[in-house]
Amino acid sequence: MYVQRLECRLFRCLEDVVFEPEPGLNCIRGGNAQGKTSLLEAVLFAATSKSHRTNVESELPQYGAEQFQLRLRARRETGEVDIESRWFRGAKRIMVNGVPQARLSDLLGRVNVVFFSPEGVDLVKGGAAQRRRFLDMAISQVQPAYLAALQMYRQALRQRNELLRAAQPDHDHIAVWDAQLAQYGAVMTAQRAAFIEALSDHAARAYAQIADAEPLALDYAPDVRPEESIAAVLERSRASDIKRRVTQRGPHRDDFTALVDARPARAHASQGQQKSVALAIKLAELALARQRVGEYPVLMLDEVLAELDAQRARRLLDAIDPRVQCLITTTELEDRYSFRDAGCAMFRIERGRLEKE
Repeated sequence: MYVQRLECRLFRCLEDVVFEPEPGLNCIRGGNAQGKTSLLEAVLFAATSKSHRTNVESELPQYGAEQFQLRLRARRETGEVDIESRWFRGAKRIMVNGVPQARLSDLLGRVNVVFFSPEGVDLVKGGAAQRRRFLDMAISQVQPAYLAALQMYRQALRQRNELLRAAQPDHDHIAVWDAQLAQYGAVMTAQRAAFIEALSDHAARAYAQIADAEPLALDYAPDVRPEESIAAVLERSRASDIKRRVTQRGPHRDDFTALVDARPARAHASQGQQKSVALAIKLAELALARQRVGEYPVLMLDEVLAELDAQRARRLLDAIDPRVQCLITTTELEDRYSFRDAGCAMFRIERGRLEKE
């Protein structure tokens, strides 16, 4: 699949921008704070209704504006997909092929995307919550059943936590939500385990391509071990949960670890290694998504070359299948990357204005 056209109106610094990338490699270059990242963020938001930079959507309109509009047209093997996202004073409206969409589950997976930014290294060195967000978005785009279970689990978790904060918690009511958490949590942990097992194999191959270093593996660390029952764990922790007024156990506490040469990359890898590991995980997500949906997602790499030497930069670009539409941003176009030789479509952005070179 690939993006054919993106229209941005009053999104960040993009007052009125039309972006028509080519199916293969596309390079958007420009100075800092000129709109490169915002352009990729617009694609991400149109495809997922999420921003990688903020959870506060009121930060997305251009300064002084009360609204923004995005329209994304993409080509899949099954036909064209047209997504329109409008935001006005906190109210969001999403349409797919002219039909209003009421739920996130109706949008995710229409246009699959894989996104990497400089902050993406936190996938390795950051907290567990960041890795759970990665898992939830990556799996939800390719497994509708996972997204449904995730949404039901989050609803049950909110209800249980509200009961825990009551002056006199009702144990019978808490037990009802325990059953819901156990039911949907079991679906989540099973799919997370299968996803990480497959992701680990792809990530190991990608890491060998871009880093040519020690072996990489990903290890799933569920909060509730497979031999345990989520319902039983919740029942045992209920008294402590009531005291602390929060649900302390369950899949919402899961994590996974990246291991380089059998040692946790978070603690033992260099900064360069951590970035290569994070990139390998994203390339693995790309390959695994193709296996699940039958075609490659759109790959977006924001300033990914900034801290890579020439050899690693070339290895990274060589590791990307030529069938992938890749949108890559950079501050400077240097000969060592050979974008033009690779048949790359070149764009330049300045003060929120985009031109094709």
